[in-house]
This record gives sequence, C-alpha cells and structure tokens, in this order.
Amino acid sequence: MELSGARLGKKVLEMQGVSKSFGDRTIINHFSFLFKPGDRIGIVGNNGSGKSTLLNILAGRESIDEGNLEKGQTVKIGYYTQESVDMDENLRMIEYIRETADSIALKDGSFISAAQMLERFLFPMGSHGTPIRKLSGGEKRRLYLLNILMSAPNVLLLDEPTNDLDTQTLTVLEDYLETFSGVVITVSHDRYFLDKTCHQLLVFKNKGDIDFYYGSYSEFLEEKTEEAEPVKAPEPQMNRTEKKKKKLTYAESKEWEEVEGNMERAELRLKDITSEMSAAGSDFEKVRLLLEEEKELTDKLDHLMERWTYLAEKLEEE
Repeated sequence: MELSGARLGKKVLEMQGVSKSFGDRTIINHFSFLFKPGDRIGIVGNNGSGKSTLLNILAGRESIDEGNLEKGQTVKIGYYTQESVDMDENLRMIEYIRETADSIALKDGSFISAAQMLERFLFPMGSHGTPIRKLSGGEKRRLYLLNILMSAPNVLLLDEPTNDLDTQTLTVLEDYLETFSGVVITVSHDRYFLDKTCHQLLVFKNKGDIDFYYGSYSEFLEEKTEEAEPVKAPEPQMNRTEKKKKKLTYAESKEWEEVEGNMERAELRLKDITSEMSAAGSDFEKVRLLLEEEKELTDKLDHLMERWTYLAEKLEEE
C-alpha cells in the first residue's frame, strides 16, 4: 500500500536557536536542527522532559519563547497525539473518514476508497456503518489514526503510538511507514517500534539540552550501558518471576501474555486455509481470496515471532 501523499519540497522544518520554558523550568534550550526529506527521527528521554512539547511546537500548537522555526511551503503535517480526540460520536465510521477524504491516491496513480482503507485498518466492510459511539476506546484511536493518514500528510508526527494502539494496528502502521515517502518524527519509549521506524534520535537531557544520535534506539541504549559505571550496587535478591515483571513495560507484559496464543491461532488458520484451498477446486475467486489471507497471516505470524523473540530475550536479561 504505497500512498502518494502530498508532494514534499526540499525544505521541511528548520529550528534555529529555539527555546521554550514553562515558568522557571526550561524545556528546550537554544536548540537548532534541520529536518530533511526522508528523515526518520525518534525522540527519547525521561517522562516530562519536553518530548511532546517539541512535537507541539513543530505542529504549530505551541509557541516558542525565542529563536525561529521555519516550515517549508509544501509541508503538510499529520499529528497523532496522546490527547483525547474530539469526534462527533453520532457519525458512522465511514462518514467520519469521508469528511476527510472519499479516497486517497496511490503512487501508481490509482486510488483507494475510504471503505477500502477502513478494511486495511482492520474494520470489516460490514462494520462501516457503525456509529462511533459504539466503538471501544482502542477502535476509536485506530479510526483517529486512519483519519490522519487519509489527509495525505507528508510530515507525520507520532506521540507515543504504542501506548494505545494494539499489536495488529501497529503492524499495519509499520507497513504503512515502510513505504511512506515523507518525514516521520516519533516520540516513544518502545525500543522495537523505534528500531523499526527510525534511524536517528533526538535525546532529551536535563535543563532543556537535546543531543543528536545517528543510529537505532537499541544501539543508543547499548552505548549508554557501556558508558555507565562498571561497578554497581548488588541488587536485592528476588525470584525469577519478580525479575520478569520488572523487565517488561505494562503494554509489553500484556503483549507477552497474548503473543503465544495469537501465534497458535495464526498457525491453525494457515492449516485450515491449506485444506480449504484443496477443497476449492476450480473456484479460482475463492482460491485467490484464500491466497491473500494466507499471505497476510504469514506476514502476521512472522511479526508475532519477532515480537515473541524480542520479549523472550528481554525477560532473560539479567
């Protein structure tokens, strides 16, 4: 699914000596940075360090105290925020998406409809008439993400997307970002997601200082560990279960509980598909649909296995 998006010129965003404070607290201190076409940048740092404030400044939602922010004339920003979304909950899903666009262009010159995009974002055709008020919180967040992408942005700002999007939605988002030709700027604590979607980091430090790091988040964490003091105070003794709980975030713990079951279900469905294709005979349309489902399930299973390996290794870390 290669969406064309709005054309992005040579100039994207440039910050020159930007500073931002709230009261006596400095969030950003004389920061300069040039965002270039094709950039995939992760923003990391402690909670409350100012990461979301930087996104708000880039999106034009927050003013700066000093310095200058220049935005290219062709820049069209899509901003996925952590804030609650103001939706007209009496609208049906398809109406909500069509308010943004009836269809969206692909790179090959064809178009994909709002209904087809809903299906790609895990909303079956039969559910498109459902009023938004009947959706779960997670489904509303997924619909909100799709609505942003339907606006065909060429600069995408993502604020902690892994906090409230389920694993399947994140897989769809990762697939979208692989072919997205614009700029992606992501605030996240999720190492796996950042490794998949970013190759540069802005690292928030104390007193509004921001460092630049070229490389993946995993590489950054490894270097940071190597630079740390070699002598550590002994950790209090605890059993292995307690250690495991401490290693995973809350979202990762939930994912760990579900990942093996999801893998088993995918494997069972793949076996069923093989049987159904054998029984389909000359019903070529049914075979085509089964082959499409088989490919989607195979990709999903590969992703689940990657996540299982990552989480298992994290659990084994001492």
